[in-house]
Amino acid sequence: MLDVDVAEAVDDALIAAWRARVDRAGSHLGWVNRQAVARRHARGVSLAIAAPYDELFLATEVNEWALCAALVERDALRWTCLEGSLVAEATQAAQSAQSAQSAQSAESGAHPAADILPAIEESAALARFKHLQSLESDPKLRALLEAAAARELPHVLDESELTLGSGVGGRDFSLSDLPEVAAVPWQELRGVPTAIVTGSNGKTTTVRLIAACARAHGWHAAYNCTDGVFLDDEALAAGDYSGPAGARMVMRERRAQAAILETARGGILRRGIAVSRADAAVVTNVSSDHFGEYGIDDLTGLAQVKLTVASAVGPNGLLVLNADDSTLRAQADGLPRRFGRRAPLGWFAAGPDHRVLLEYRLRGDSTCGVHEGRLYLNRRGAEHDLGLISAMPLSMGGVAAYNIANMAGAALAAAALGIAPASIAEVLARFGSTLADNPGRLMRFEAGGVTVLIDYAHNPDGLRGFLKVADHLRGGARRLGQPRVGAGRLGLLLGHAGNRRDADIEELARTAAEFRPDLVVVKENDSQLRGRAPGEIPRIIRAELERLGLPGSALPVANSEVDAARIALGWARPGDVLALPLHSPAARAAVVKMIEKR
Repeated sequence: MLDVDVAEAVDDALIAAWRARVDRAGSHLGWVNRQAVARRHARGVSLAIAAPYDELFLATEVNEWALCAALVERDALRWTCLEGSLVAEATQAAQSAQSAQSAQSAESGAHPAADILPAIEESAALARFKHLQSLESDPKLRALLEAAAARELPHVLDESELTLGSGVGGRDFSLSDLPEVAAVPWQELRGVPTAIVTGSNGKTTTVRLIAACARAHGWHAAYNCTDGVFLDDEALAAGDYSGPAGARMVMRERRAQAAILETARGGILRRGIAVSRADAAVVTNVSSDHFGEYGIDDLTGLAQVKLTVASAVGPNGLLVLNADDSTLRAQADGLPRRFGRRAPLGWFAAGPDHRVLLEYRLRGDSTCGVHEGRLYLNRRGAEHDLGLISAMPLSMGGVAAYNIANMAGAALAAAALGIAPASIAEVLARFGSTLADNPGRLMRFEAGGVTVLIDYAHNPDGLRGFLKVADHLRGGARRLGQPRVGAGRLGLLLGHAGNRRDADIEELARTAAEFRPDLVVVKENDSQLRGRAPGEIPRIIRAELERLGLPGSALPVANSEVDAARIALGWARPGDVLALPLHSPAARAAVVKMIEKR
């Protein structure tokens, strides 16, 4: 994919000229699946082309040339510098490759960097592409992937290794020493039950719930999330592994009998879906977040990104969607056009007696939702009572609506993996009763008469759901837009990552102000500045809260999440409720220790 930031330079005629060149180059190279897609966004145009697995470096060269040649054809005088730019870029790449290869043996193979310099003229460019193809193309890799697809066997591929199968049924092969198709022990390879989870909020909780269901079923479950990579209770890696690197680690864990993959938006946009096949995929919801990055500017575009996971779900799997989310409902109808097929659908909802679920059931889709205070799973014509919502620890007595939704989505995905409803019900009846079940998500403490809640709550929708729980726990009577009468005070922390628009940061502040908190400690997310100057985000948040009428005396500023929590804990008195959104695992661990001392 090539991003063009100068939108005014790219009109329909230029896109047509670019697309025609991509097609001619693909034909010259023998590419069977020749697709070229131009997608306009707020700052420019994304130009994407399809290419074989083993010729992706070459594909970037083709894409650049097709655009540059189209620009030169339009206005040679203005764009004559482009050929020199391409030559300089290729020379630098070749020098870097030569330096890297000097430390390796000659048998490591040639890097597909240019040793024939780029040219705008078409016949010279096509000749160069043929040469690059001879360096990069890997017929063995392509043959193995075709053989795996014919056997409906999942694969995982990165820059150095191919994995056929997954978990206990997988085997790894170095790209530098691939076997012939006939030499692969296909009968020993298989895929383990696999679920993918994406969405704006609730991903990690849903992943952990599905993993707990898999363990209750008797499987060793590997999963990745924003806290790391795990096999059952064993941590295999720590940090944010909600992207392709975490998914590959899970799929390559040889002890795993089930795989549950958290798949974040950023990983999808930068690197795609790491796995080729899944038995279930869940889209928890789509809400305003990360707009302005990678050409995604609105909910429709974000939903399209999240729904990419549908491409991995086959006709015997289940695509699980949130029936409360109108954007997802609208996008679902377009999936057959987008992918040429549509996996069976499952729908979940947090609200009681959701009428949309009834409509989907009548259509033959699977559903999971609330009726008369109980959670019901409907799949393949059978109804299963999963238990009383208020007795499920994760629901906080039925108050945490977003966790009810997470449980319903997880139940559908678990059922699609082949886990018995009785095992699912058993997990829902106990999950969340200990802090170790779901660290960092709606953790509750009682410390010196103060109720303290810790959650990830990183965007307006997530924060609103979190503060609804906190507001309920402080008791008293409340009128809309006014503080509760006879209730404990509400204190919270508020900060944001640097890769958000000013408008998104202000919206987070407005969400907090809806609950008329008595204290807002404005924090610097010191580990997530992401290009912002220190103090910049706290200034934006504080200014918006003051504009909304919160007094400056109730808005102290802290330079770290730990310092912010220390201020809030020092302020609180018996009867108060503290809502602490914490985004750094290290900060969370330090704050938990602080709370335990109280």
